[in-house]
Amino acid sequence: MSTHTRTIRSKHTQFKLKEPPMYNVIMHNDDVTTMDFVVYVLVRIFRKSEEDAETLMLKVHNEGSAVVGTYSQDIAQSKANYTMNLAKANNYPLKLTIEETI
Repeated sequence: MSTHTRTIRSKHTQFKLKEPPMYNVIMHNDDVTTMDFVVYVLVRIFRKSEEDAETLMLKVHNEGSAVVGTYSQDIAQSKANYTMNLAKANNYPLKLTIEETI
């Protein structure tokens, strides 16, 4: 991802503002978490349509992992943690990680 820099000038100071880095949330496949649960969290937490959620769920299932969203670091981490806590509460070992976009 390219970072955008904007220069702001005032009478006395010049500032360069840089957009914060973005992070991908990656969902990893496991042999326990149900496909229905994965679709549920993709719709409820990641705001995907039912169709997009099913497509992503199948990608995770078939390829082992998939990017399910791209957000600022704090939002990416919050969504990953919330999803894993919800999975744990339902006895699923679902794992999500985040990584900075390139």
